[in-house]
Amino acid sequence: MPIFLNRIDAGRQLADALKTQSFVDGLILAIPRGGVVIGFEVAETLELPLDIIIPRKIGSPENPELAIGAMTEDGTAILDENLISYLNVSKDYIYHESEKQKQEIQRRMQVYRQNEPYPDLEGRDVIVVDDGIATGSTMKAALVSVKNRGAKSVIAAIPVGPTTTIEELKQQADRVFCLYMPEVFYAIGEFYDDFTQTSDVEVIDLLRKNRQHMS
Repeated sequence: MPIFLNRIDAGRQLADALKTQSFVDGLILAIPRGGVVIGFEVAETLELPLDIIIPRKIGSPENPELAIGAMTEDGTAILDENLISYLNVSKDYIYHESEKQKQEIQRRMQVYRQNEPYPDLEGRDVIVVDDGIATGSTMKAALVSVKNRGAKSVIAAIPVGPTTTIEELKQQADRVFCLYMPEVFYAIGEFYDDFTQTSDVEVIDLLRKNRQHMS
């Protein structure tokens, strides 16, 4: 049975869980596309600026949907060394696939953010938001990237994710907020009544609305 009506509902519930917390110069970094809807609701409630971070999955050679790692726009990469060894994936493949994903990240950054300067993360409490996690590979890459850029603390906030992945995130984040941690987990969408794909236009519009609200 779905837990959330849609991403707006999930975002508002997540915002309620976060509004009792205090943040030093807080910033919401949402993972597009669906995570931006969640992030916008959280940012509106907490009166914080919203921006994006774009981790991309590094897929295996034979099955692109199978993540052997993930990376972010600053080159931060998280690799599943055990899976890479098991699948006998070459370093050459990982290098070229990483470069391809880095180019796609840069393209999406330009599309979503236009020419807005990227926020300085130094000394800030940064909340990384998505609409849910499964393996958590992209969220893990995002958390490491934010830490590398000097954030005071890194908080992972998601509406739903499997218990095992949430426990793994606790090793990388200073705090983890997850509303629902089912023991049986197949796909994020099963916990939403409406999990319609978020469009690029929606992402751009929500970022613009937050900038106007915060200015």
